[in-house]
Amino acid sequence: LNISHPRVLQMVLDSLRYWAESFHIDGFRFDLGVTLGREGTGFDPGSGFFDAIMQDPVLSRLKLISEPWDVGLGGYQLGNHPPGFAEWNDKFRDGIRRFWRGDPGQRADFAARVSGSADVFNRRHRKPWASVNYVASHDGFTLQDVVSYNHKHNEANGENNNDGHSENYSNNWGQEGPTEDAGIHAVRERVRRAMIATTLLSQGTPMLLAGDEFGRTQHGNNNAYCQDNELSWVDWGMAETQAGKSLLEFVSRVVRLRHRFPALQSHRFPVGEDLGDGIQDIAWFDEAGQALSPEAWQNPEARALSVRRANLDADGRVECVLMFVNAGADPITFRFPPPERDWYRVLDTSADDDTTQRMHDGSVEVQGHSVVVFCNQDPGMP
Repeated sequence: LNISHPRVLQMVLDSLRYWAESFHIDGFRFDLGVTLGREGTGFDPGSGFFDAIMQDPVLSRLKLISEPWDVGLGGYQLGNHPPGFAEWNDKFRDGIRRFWRGDPGQRADFAARVSGSADVFNRRHRKPWASVNYVASHDGFTLQDVVSYNHKHNEANGENNNDGHSENYSNNWGQEGPTEDAGIHAVRERVRRAMIATTLLSQGTPMLLAGDEFGRTQHGNNNAYCQDNELSWVDWGMAETQAGKSLLEFVSRVVRLRHRFPALQSHRFPVGEDLGDGIQDIAWFDEAGQALSPEAWQNPEARALSVRRANLDADGRVECVLMFVNAGADPITFRFPPPERDWYRVLDTSADDDTTQRMHDGSVEVQGHSVVVFCNQDPGMP
């Protein structure tokens, strides 16, 4: 479609408005969304389509999400859509996968993604919600396959396994595909839960692929669009298995944490603003509780860090959420950063017992491939 033509643009907007008004659709996600902004000179965030939809009294109030690339010249436009649009953030997907895979030199990029990808979106008065954070989508591996396969397995697609991306930033942790090895299973489970927690607790708009909350697999196929069968269908029965129920309960708890703490869903990009009592809206530390130096940020072998995010509650008190992150294989002892606070553990992605626990020591051991989350006030959660 030539959306730059007035009559075609009118047809598109009328169609969107029909779905919104007649069926109460509350938003649209535009596949290969860069196509919508193409003018005679290439992609233009001020194109006729973008201008028209943002001025429309009905459509401008909806959730508008773009896949910010297409196959044309200059087709990668992450961060370049107009205010009012959110965008799938593949930098988040690839960066988080690489960090938890244990790739060297990923600590600084991990910090940028967790804090809202300001390097991509903090312009033209855009907000952190513009970044749609995800580690798996309908294109590519499911989350289960990210931790189970080193390579794509698209043989069933009939193209000699030549279709689909070859680089998925995945790791099978010792054996390709299904395994009976309990040690491999344990590592896969910790990495999977760590990536879910990272996605749901980062600044931005979190997105989960349907079925990832209970372990859906496509058996290594990362291009299953052509498979209208059990390979691509969502097997909801997996949610009723013991493993599926356990993962689903974990995801539910992390979602509740996000809703409970405003610091995890800020409407502005954190900049290190002092909120009082020696607390900033965001601060980064090493495992010793010391602020990360410029040299430390550049350490390619460092795979541990902690981040403290804070906000002022309705009574003007500083409310903090602290995350200890260990992407290495071995346990690490983390110390709580200054100033001294009461801390309550509200999440440990490596633990089966995840009830809220008040901490009485100045340090805590964090297992490999794990995230532990604390808050400085009794959260009122079980």
